[in-house]
Amino acid sequence: MASNVYRNGTGSHKGAMRPLAASNSSNVKSFSFKSRIPPSSNHSPGSAPLRRSNSAGGSDGVPGRVRVAVRLRPRNAEESVADADFADCVELQPELKRLKLRKNNWDSETYEFDEVLTEFASQKRVYEVVAKPVVESVLDGYNGTVMAYGQTGTGKTFTLGRLGEEDTSARGIMVRSMEEILANVSLETDSVSVSYLQLYMESIQDLLDPANDNISIVEDPKTGDVSLPGATHVEVRDERDFMELLRTGEAHRIAANTKLNTESSRSHAILMVHVKRSVLGAEDVIPSETDKSSHFAKPPKPLVRKSKLVLVDLAGSERVHKSGSEGHMLEEAKSINLSLSALGKCINALAENSAHVPVRDSKLTRLLRDSFGGTARTSLIVTIGPSPRHRGETTSTILFGQRAMKVENMLRIKEEFDYKSLSRKLEIQLDKLIAENERQQKVFDDEVERINLEALNRVSEVERNFAGALEKERLKCQMEYMESVKKLEEKMIENQQKHGCDGFMQDKCNGEGPGSSIVEDVAEVKKLLEKEIHMRKEAQEEVNKLKSQLGQCPDSGEGGGSEILKLQKALADEVRQKKKLEEEMIILRSQMLQLTFEADQMRRCLGRNGSANAYGGLDSPMSQVRDSLNGHKTPVAALFEQVGLQKILALLESEDANVSIHAVKVVANLAAEEANQERIVEAGGLTSLLVLLRSYEDENIRRVVAGAIANLAMNETNQELIMIQGGINLLSVTASRAEDPQTLRMVAGAIANLCGNDKLQTKLRSEGGIRALLGMARCGQPDVLSQVARGIANFAKCESRASTNGKSLISNLTLSDCLPVKFLIIF
Repeated sequence: MASNVYRNGTGSHKGAMRPLAASNSSNVKSFSFKSRIPPSSNHSPGSAPLRRSNSAGGSDGVPGRVRVAVRLRPRNAEESVADADFADCVELQPELKRLKLRKNNWDSETYEFDEVLTEFASQKRVYEVVAKPVVESVLDGYNGTVMAYGQTGTGKTFTLGRLGEEDTSARGIMVRSMEEILANVSLETDSVSVSYLQLYMESIQDLLDPANDNISIVEDPKTGDVSLPGATHVEVRDERDFMELLRTGEAHRIAANTKLNTESSRSHAILMVHVKRSVLGAEDVIPSETDKSSHFAKPPKPLVRKSKLVLVDLAGSERVHKSGSEGHMLEEAKSINLSLSALGKCINALAENSAHVPVRDSKLTRLLRDSFGGTARTSLIVTIGPSPRHRGETTSTILFGQRAMKVENMLRIKEEFDYKSLSRKLEIQLDKLIAENERQQKVFDDEVERINLEALNRVSEVERNFAGALEKERLKCQMEYMESVKKLEEKMIENQQKHGCDGFMQDKCNGEGPGSSIVEDVAEVKKLLEKEIHMRKEAQEEVNKLKSQLGQCPDSGEGGGSEILKLQKALADEVRQKKKLEEEMIILRSQMLQLTFEADQMRRCLGRNGSANAYGGLDSPMSQVRDSLNGHKTPVAALFEQVGLQKILALLESEDANVSIHAVKVVANLAAEEANQERIVEAGGLTSLLVLLRSYEDENIRRVVAGAIANLAMNETNQELIMIQGGINLLSVTASRAEDPQTLRMVAGAIANLCGNDKLQTKLRSEGGIRALLGMARCGQPDVLSQVARGIANFAKCESRASTNGKSLISNLTLSDCLPVKFLIIF
């Protein structure tokens, strides 16, 4: 006697349904699974459009007839032997969607179905003609049902529940339906959940939770909707999760071995897929109160469509004397036949439009209340076998399908107001308003900036008015200075030629010698410089006065646009001229200092060595003056010795940036000679340079200061002092802020000199010196790249020496540190 077993989901399919051979797939024509309309019908059941934007509350629904397809199972091994001398009891005409049932060798009956599937039909084709229209309706918001009915062993479970793990082409309707649902929903706004149940001996059991074996059915008294609140609902995110759920359910489903089927289902399997989708309702058009013809539309309301797909694998109907069921299996067979009989009675009552439909005779009919005569789109596939020994069961199955085709449902969409979606929409609108407010604030700030710029342009216009006068005065001072120097040189040459030693000494005693002329010229240059400074102060006072007057003037309006452009151009010219004038003033100051030094030297030489030596002493200052006339500076070493280092360093702290720049240049030139570096450091020159580099934002000052530090960094002792006073970090910060290639070149040169000191390797790494050096390679300027390459070479030498001692720093460099090196190599 056969005994009950549990499915493991991996055994052979029920009914020994063979997959379609590739050679026969081309012989099957494609048919759409549509309802066949009787000639007397005035409407097209099921042909109404599915996609609707209005709520179902105000509609009676869309009529849709139950669609029925028949599928023939090929002969199994037992039938091929036992019925070898007999023809099949059915003959299929798929082109005409007809089926002939042979009563005997000369008589047959013909039945029409919505679709006729031969034994060669593939699983994909079965899904497309039977289940796909229902799945599409579910995605549109309708409930849907796909059910398999037939004698045991005819392939119902193969058609619906085949997992297809070994052969993907053998996947059943359950797997393919879920694949399509997941492919057409958005998991961000939609949700899909699954329940898997079995109806065994009139008891609803949860296949996903076997301990939950007595689930009650709850009906809504208002709408009549059936629900199972005690069932397990699992949200599905992908196909892998769904396949795992199916395997779990199949393993818990009850099956047994009978004479008709080695793996006969002893329960009805029900897979419920709940789909929740967010949509927008139709725009409500409202007439205007003042004008009947004008309308305005309210924004669409966010709605939630809740639909349910029910996939039912019915247990096979069987005759006890054929299946050999006895004992507990006999009780199972009775329960199966009773529930199927109750389903048949309901379908008969619906097909005949009976006033009473006995849906409460079985839990199966209660669960399928919405599928037959309800609001769901329903597709039924009836499976039959070819064996003439089971002609009675085949006839009963065909007649069940014929009666089911007469059942008409009224399809309705279940929609609810989506409060969550509306909340999200309002949040989005709020974010847009905030962004718009920020944009308007930005426009306001830009307008304020524009007004400030116009004010600055007007100030610049006032400054430009004085540009011509300042330029003329500068040229005049320069010409007078050049003329006085020229006359001085001519007078000195003339005195050398005409006067002897005694005469020269006498002139010296009378105070009329060349030294006296130099003193007079120096005094004249001082007067010119003071005059220039006085004029500059007056111009600055006038500019300040005009600025105060400008603040009281009203805006010029839109008509002054072109005038502002002209003023901006003139202002740029004035800035350039002003810069040139300031540079000339620095030159005058420097040259005045040089002339003072030369005059003092000449007086000392005349007083100490007499006339003969005085000529020798006079030759050097005159040559320096001559160099000054030719546009060259006095040798830095002589200036350093005669003027004094403290005076030069004092100029570093001058409020005039140009004076500071000129002083830094002098210090940089002094630092280029190793003999002067120690004296500069002892006098506090290094500290003053670092203070300038830290406090000034001017690009020119930072450039010349970096150059001076680079010269001082050539000495090993100075390198350690630079490290102690935070020079490495300061140079790194300067490199990150600088944009001028010349400034980057000076900073790179300073860091490159520091890279040659073995003692500074760790500090260079920790305080960002190496990173800053590598970062300057992105500039791409050849001079900067050469300094970076020199620094890397120095660092590599120290690394080579450190690796010999077992210490290495380059190994600690990160990928981001090495990217500029790669860039440098490519360049």
